[in-house]
Amino acid sequence: MKITEIETFTVNTPLKKAFKTALRTVTNAESVIVKVTAGDQVGWGEAPPTLAITGESVESVKAAIMNAIAPKLIGLRVSSYGYIFEVLSAALVGNTSAKAAVDTAIYDLIAKKCDMPLYQFLGGYRNKLETDYTVSVNSPEEMGDDAIQYINEGFSILKVKVGKDTIERDIERIKMVQNRTNNKAIIRLDANQGWTAKEAIDAIKQMEDMGINLDLVEQPVHAHDIEGLKNVTDSVKTPVMADESVFSPRDALKVITLRAADLINIKLMKAGGIHQALKINAIAESAGINCMVGSMIESKVGISAAAHFAASQRNITRFDFDAPLMFKEENVEGGITYQKSMITFNSHAGLGIHSVKQGGVEIGIN
Repeated sequence: MKITEIETFTVNTPLKKAFKTALRTVTNAESVIVKVTAGDQVGWGEAPPTLAITGESVESVKAAIMNAIAPKLIGLRVSSYGYIFEVLSAALVGNTSAKAAVDTAIYDLIAKKCDMPLYQFLGGYRNKLETDYTVSVNSPEEMGDDAIQYINEGFSILKVKVGKDTIERDIERIKMVQNRTNNKAIIRLDANQGWTAKEAIDAIKQMEDMGINLDLVEQPVHAHDIEGLKNVTDSVKTPVMADESVFSPRDALKVITLRAADLINIKLMKAGGIHQALKINAIAESAGINCMVGSMIESKVGISAAAHFAASQRNITRFDFDAPLMFKEENVEGGITYQKSMITFNSHAGLGIHSVKQGGVEIGIN
């Protein structure tokens, strides 16, 4: 089964509510959908442009795939996927989201060839996941309203965004979320690189003293400030998780060797796909460090890929897959299924995706 065609399509879906972090504000979920054809099978992948994190735009993703990646992969046999991933990695520098979209489409094809759901092909450790739900950074009052809404909708874990202005304001936000939810929510605090090391230590210690139910604090300092990240990790009781500090297996090795973080957040769009994400998780597991799998603002194409990867590995213990629940309308048929906070998988081979729509029109049927 040889790769015969690689196509890209742009999809744009409005969100129910603006998604706000210390780095960006998103009102529409814009993505590049990748369709890889091999024989009579189709594999799906997705790359959301995230300039503030991966440095990629819609235009750069499509150019990377069609000009640099596709010419090298067309004609290769899917069964030689080890070689395909080597070619994909070497096709161009960076462009991790573009690579991830093609990588996941290839994995979709491989699992279909084996007639297995992808999570089973990759290891099949579990068959359901519990996702958190993200509370965007807004006024304390609005964040409190959002938090109680998500708790009432059946979510027990909240990923709360901070780091946009002052420490004092961030603490007000967290206090409001805790008070409005009667301390029932497990809180994952995400500063998105918004604090200095000193600010992070001060803020986290204050919240620990207040009895905030913190599961972890994610990426409190700038991505390249590994020394600062280690300083925070060494100074607080709450587990600290590296996110933007870890794109590659090499990044993971550096963070782990220095013991700069207690946990690692793996995102396919940072890693360049499942092939590299498996390496990051293996390095972390060897060092006794658990991982979370997170995501960008992606449809069920990208989130299904991330969820299948996460479900396959024992060492991945936390899951952040709420993005499709933020969409005003569904543009993907098939893939993972949500039952409040719980995610389950269908029995179809690969990602289990049946069709993808662009502006209400199907761009391909599996």
